[in-house]
Amino acid sequence: MFERYFNSRYSILYVFPFLLGSLSVLSFQPFNLTIINFLILPLFFYLIIYIKKKSKSTYRKKPFKKNLFIAGSSYGFGFYLCGIHWITHSLTFDDSFKIFIPLGLIFIPLILSLFISIVTLLVGPLLNMNLVSVFLFSGSLAFSDYLRAKILSGFPWNLWAYSFSSFTEILQILNNVGLFAFNLFSITIFMLPTVIFMNLSLLKKSIVLVLIPTLLFSSYIYGNFSINQNKKNLSLVKEKYFIKIISPNFDLKYNLNKSEIESRLEKLIKYSEPDKNLKTLFVWPEGVFSGYSFEEIIYLKEIFFNNFTKDHLILFGINRSDTKKKGFYNSLVIVDNRMNIIQEYNKQKLVPFGEFLPFEKFLNRVGIKKITEGYSSFLSGSEQKNLVINNLNILPLICYEVIFTKFIQRSDPKTNLIINISEDGWFGNSIGPYQHFIKGVYRAIEQNSFLIRSTNKGLSLIINNKGEIVKKLNPNETGNLELEVPLVQNKNKNKNDLIFFALLITYILFFLFLRKKYE
Repeated sequence: MFERYFNSRYSILYVFPFLLGSLSVLSFQPFNLTIINFLILPLFFYLIIYIKKKSKSTYRKKPFKKNLFIAGSSYGFGFYLCGIHWITHSLTFDDSFKIFIPLGLIFIPLILSLFISIVTLLVGPLLNMNLVSVFLFSGSLAFSDYLRAKILSGFPWNLWAYSFSSFTEILQILNNVGLFAFNLFSITIFMLPTVIFMNLSLLKKSIVLVLIPTLLFSSYIYGNFSINQNKKNLSLVKEKYFIKIISPNFDLKYNLNKSEIESRLEKLIKYSEPDKNLKTLFVWPEGVFSGYSFEEIIYLKEIFFNNFTKDHLILFGINRSDTKKKGFYNSLVIVDNRMNIIQEYNKQKLVPFGEFLPFEKFLNRVGIKKITEGYSSFLSGSEQKNLVINNLNILPLICYEVIFTKFIQRSDPKTNLIINISEDGWFGNSIGPYQHFIKGVYRAIEQNSFLIRSTNKGLSLIINNKGEIVKKLNPNETGNLELEVPLVQNKNKNKNDLIFFALLITYILFFLFLRKKYE
């Protein structure tokens, strides 16, 4: 029975790759079945070589490279369809966007699948069932992930590195090598079981297979030592700041009136439980004053003054107008109890179609606007320094800016806190908020600083500088988290992607010098 399916061009080029790509989602949050990648990637590699072999016989009537491209596209489509289908949930809040849900489900995964199909097309003809091909394929996948993170607006979501999110000890090498080098390491580890299919002696196969637990265990030992050492170091940190994170669990609504905005503020204050005698930074999420600009809520300053003191700072997300540029920023502000802005940050990485429209003039003509409230695109903020107040040196990240390592790499050497605010209500009860929050764990380790995350209908957390979750509120949970946070400066952090490129070049040279030996 199985032979019939393996001899079917339709099954080999469309069904099997799609199923393998779809199952990959199980390795990421919230499922965390990391072990599945040790099966999926080797099988995909085997499938490519099988297609290459079949194209010289059974599939001769079809172009060889076309077969590889189709198989890569099928895998990529399954990978992205199942991995990021939750994005289309954001289209359900406005009836005018619902018509685009089928398009979003199909078009976005198809476009992203090109990053895998092009790799399959280019390196597929060079692959054989040997170890040097494993290194070429691993390096090529890792490089395609790097390109996906950089070109156009960049979308480094669900890199293979995020499959290890449950193993905080193993993640500690992130601080030394960076996300993309760790992603290459992850792919390579997942690919090593391909030796089972190779024409090698049992001894050689055993040596390679034993290498998998050896590398993982070594990383675990290093990480465990690093985490234990950090516990001692944290006890010696003298600079601390009392922080309260609020998760209000507001329903995501458009066109709120002033009465509803005031009601939201009263609830935020209630959940904040301000202690007038305690110096505190309150962190509210993005979007709590939905659709309103700071200028439009300034009339609420009396309520702020009556409930907060001069020892209180309040951080929240709000729209900020720019009269010169005739537009609005998606901003993060820190205000005192009189609603004076002490510090502010304008979001730099805007979500395509969510916060800005590519080809906006053309799309506006046909009645298409951005998904978030309001018609025009947000203005993109320019690169700016950290928010410095008292002994706080804050790296601010709004929403999905937390997925980009560049903010960590460029950050002020004196950074001692990362704050990420988000509105995850856009993604409902899907896997999206879980995939989103885990990026903060990785950024905290890379930066070697505590990360504070406040979301509405997402996961709100306090994450320490080693990526350990200290406190957490789950999606749709209302309340607050509080902690006297140690202000750890990032003396050791990943600063660039040089290690990734050094490893990538090593992989390529390894393949070029040894390929003839194994042919």
